[in-house]
Amino acid sequence: MKTAPLRDVPGRLWFYLLARILDTGATAGLVTIIGKQIYDMAAVQGASEQRRLFLLGVLGIVQFVPTFVFSPFAGALADRFDRRYVSSGGAVIYMLLALVLFFYIRTNPTDLLPIYGLMFVQGTTEAFQRPAARALPMDLSPENVITRVMALNSAAWQGGTIVGPVIAGFLFTITIATPYVVFAVMFLLAAIALLLLPDPGVAKLTTDRGGLQAIRDAVEGIRFVRSNPVIGGAITLDLFAVLFGGAVALLPAIAEERLGVGAVGLGWLRAAIGIGAATTTISLAIRPLERKIGPILFWCVGLFGVATIVLGFTTSFVVAMGALLTLGGADAVSVYIRSTIVPLATPENMRGRVLAVENVFIGASNELGAFESGLTGSLFGLVGAVMFGGVATLAVVAVTALAFPALRNIDSFNELRPTPERDRGS
Repeated sequence: MKTAPLRDVPGRLWFYLLARILDTGATAGLVTIIGKQIYDMAAVQGASEQRRLFLLGVLGIVQFVPTFVFSPFAGALADRFDRRYVSSGGAVIYMLLALVLFFYIRTNPTDLLPIYGLMFVQGTTEAFQRPAARALPMDLSPENVITRVMALNSAAWQGGTIVGPVIAGFLFTITIATPYVVFAVMFLLAAIALLLLPDPGVAKLTTDRGGLQAIRDAVEGIRFVRSNPVIGGAITLDLFAVLFGGAVALLPAIAEERLGVGAVGLGWLRAAIGIGAATTTISLAIRPLERKIGPILFWCVGLFGVATIVLGFTTSFVVAMGALLTLGGADAVSVYIRSTIVPLATPENMRGRVLAVENVFIGASNELGAFESGLTGSLFGLVGAVMFGGVATLAVVAVTALAFPALRNIDSFNELRPTPERDRGS
């Protein structure tokens, strides 16, 4: 089936894309500035470099735990209730967290525990919001524009990852608390945009099947992923690639110790990933991938690993920007392919649960990867941690390509539409 032109994308989807940019931008900026805050507060207290790297890793594990615990059950929530309201409610909670952080940071605190506690709440909220938000564009899209909408969705997400860190870096130079109130406003606007979406009319699970049904729903999602080698392979590849490629969490240390740049430089380093990704995803929105989907996925994850190795070696801000631009572009293609493969190969009534399982093993792996990078940094130093992540990513690509030939051999997205046989995992 030929992809429809950009003008055929329904107008209702632009509200979702606006919310996506605002929510992602505020989240990316918040995480960027929180990392800078933790690193600087630890430095003021006289912590060693290894200790500061470890504290950056703790931020990752604090966000990982609630995502890992709650995401499977969040999928059932996304399949039972209106996904617009679940997504909007999450944005409202993010807004309140940003405001609490604003008032706390204004007191010039020395205690990191409240920050970690608030980021635990953020991770919990994201666990429940993400499956519903990710299912919405598929719910709202006519079949002939699905691949183009998924490319636009990726572009909106990457646009947010550019805007958020740059805003955070510049506002941080005004006062260290200013970014938080700006991000609170962005979260509020995202919540409003989500509420303006029309009802997608997706059939919902019944809610009168007993308290244990949420556990059964979670198990059903895991069982479906295990039975489908394409979805299972895509999730496995990204899980371990993101786990070992989490050097981005160490950017506050790289900016300070290796490159000698401040908060503004850190903002641009984080934004470089989004710039590379956005440039790539815009081209994908104009000309979506049609053939050789599987091989392209593996080559791009491999390029991500190579760019991570370059980032570990360099002491040049320009080279680091180039490595991050390349890393972001490669990751954008990977995200685009996976974010199309998983929902497209999943029946409509299972999408919330399957995307929740994916969120555990991929979304949460970003945070777990941050912890892995902080831990290896505390053991092997900053350069050793980044290098280890890049080499391990290349090893993951090789092993996954051998273990999941069904994923490696995908030629086009049209091969992935569910059939009764695929749904049963045969």
